[in-house]
Amino acid sequence: MKEVMAIIQMNKMESTKDALDVIGIPSITVYKASGRGKQRGLQIPHPSPLEQSDQKNMLYIPKRMISIMVEDEFVPAVVAIITIINRTGNFGDGRIFVCPVEESIRIRTGERGSVAIS
Repeated sequence: MKEVMAIIQMNKMESTKDALDVIGIPSITVYKASGRGKQRGLQIPHPSPLEQSDQKNMLYIPKRMISIMVEDEFVPAVVAIITIINRTGNFGDGRIFVCPVEESIRIRTGERGSVAIS
């Protein structure tokens, strides 16, 4: 079992969710996130002295982070869908991380393993 985490642009969230639903991945967790990477082409205006207090807020770009738990055999399809929907070729398209998941437990029933994520 794996966790696929992706940080994507906010305007791509609905199309990503819809595409994952089409391939049979309806369950995702979505977080509001902000951050920045190597967006060398990104222009962030320098604040005037009156805006100095807001300077910290200008250093981060709003994003969405999604987390999807899937069986190992579904990882390539999930990564492909996220990549296809979110790739614009511009800086800031996002990142995908694939992490191992040791165990999954459904709290309501106590089910474990792959049955707990379906």
